Amino acid sequence: MAGHEAAAWPTAFLQGTLGKIAALPTRNIRATVLLCVIAIAGSFAAAGALQMRLDRAHAMRQASYFEARRARDIAAVIEANLQRQQRIARQLASQVSLDAPLPADIIGVAVSDRYGNVVRAAGAEIDMRAIAGAAQDGTVVLGTPGRTIMAFRNDGEIAALAFAPSALIPAGLTDDADVTGTAGSILAGTPTGSDAAVVPVGRWPVAVRVSLDDGAALAAWYGSLPLYLFVIIGPALVGAMLAAVFVREFERRAKASEAIRSLRSTRPAEARLLVRLANAEREAVEAHRSRSEFVAHMSHELRTPLNAVIGFAEVIERGFYGPVGHAKYIEYARDIGQAGRSLHAKIGDILEFANLEAGRYPLRPHRFDVTDVVASCVSESAGRAFSRRIDLDMVPSSPAQVIADPLAVRRIVTNLLSNALLYTPEGGRVRVTIREDEGAVAVTVSDSGKGFSPAEAEAAGTAFRRFERVGVSTGAGLGLAIVMGLARRMGGALKLSSAHGEGTSAELRLPKG
Repeated sequence: MAGHEAAAWPTAFLQGTLGKIAALPTRNIRATVLLCVIAIAGSFAAAGALQMRLDRAHAMRQASYFEARRARDIAAVIEANLQRQQRIARQLASQVSLDAPLPADIIGVAVSDRYGNVVRAAGAEIDMRAIAGAAQDGTVVLGTPGRTIMAFRNDGEIAALAFAPSALIPAGLTDDADVTGTAGSILAGTPTGSDAAVVPVGRWPVAVRVSLDDGAALAAWYGSLPLYLFVIIGPALVGAMLAAVFVREFERRAKASEAIRSLRSTRPAEARLLVRLANAEREAVEAHRSRSEFVAHMSHELRTPLNAVIGFAEVIERGFYGPVGHAKYIEYARDIGQAGRSLHAKIGDILEFANLEAGRYPLRPHRFDVTDVVASCVSESAGRAFSRRIDLDMVPSSPAQVIADPLAVRRIVTNLLSNALLYTPEGGRVRVTIREDEGAVAVTVSDSGKGFSPAEAEAAGTAFRRFERVGVSTGAGLGLAIVMGLARRMGGALKLSSAHGEGTSAELRLPKG
């Protein structure tokens, strides 16, 4: 028994130690998350630095490849020209007399014995004694000021030919390159740096050197450096934000659990009641969030097939693939397209309202002139007003600065104008005014329609509440609910005033800039 306990002691000690080590991260969750974010950022930084080195080396290899290929092209041109000049030299050296005019680009020609004694010559003088010895061992190609000299053994004699450097290679090919001959003499171009691609010219004692353009090779690499910074910094920032969200949620749940535990330690009846209230409140919040997410998700899923329905209806209506068999089919396709577009617009309103309710509607408030935005909305609605013979005008106003989201303000004003034109009969009037109050700017849209009844005025702004009118096709009943929600989120308010049979006035109040 004692032996069994002695054998179990190390295992129990090890398990207890490991349990304490595993519990350390949960004691200070913020420090643990911070260390994790630092480790993740360090990993991305190391990976980014390694990839930067690999990409830089790849760019240099590409530059070396292209410059080497250019050097080979230059070498091919030089080799062909040297062979042509050697044929000319052999032809001239075989002549008994060199009294005939020399070919173009040929400066001089000379033939000597192996000791450099000139036998016959024409044109510019060539120092045969200086090159005859070297020509015994192989072809010599030298670069001198203003000319290039080629010397070689020819039937026991030494033949030498002096020609213009342009006959060796055109000047335009030697940019950032040089051509060297025997003993390193420069035949063409300017000497390049140490980083160069060197290619020999066939069997000739000539080499082509093309310098590596490091700046051009690394230009694209330098342009991609911001992407590396984004790869390194982006995940770190995202990880930090997610960590803040997780820590806040963890602490919130921890506080809630602690509160429930403290409540359970009090009197049983009161504790059970408070726990039930807390659970009911949490379930209500979760149900509201789940409903908003479900509506947003389903609205998005419904819009996708509707796009296909609308598109195919237009294809049938316009006869893209040939005439339709019966005129009724075109009429039905037009009806399908109109119904689809109407349903698509209603689903869009539902999706927008769901995002607004769930707090996902993006708003970027800043200071701007609301007069320009309202004037633009009035101009866009002028055509619709003209078609229904409604007098739409905007009272001139001086610039009024507000602090709000311009897109949200445009959405609100456009919706108010649409409602005013929708519920105003032909021959009516819609007027837009802008005035500045203390601390706010008020945009008012008033119409001469039938207005709201007391019951309708009380329910105005409620989601999915529609006001039926004879001869008017209404939407999903979300327009006023959306604009009121947008106004509240920007720190403003929307006020409706109406009397049955006397028209409606909608006043949007925004914080003054």
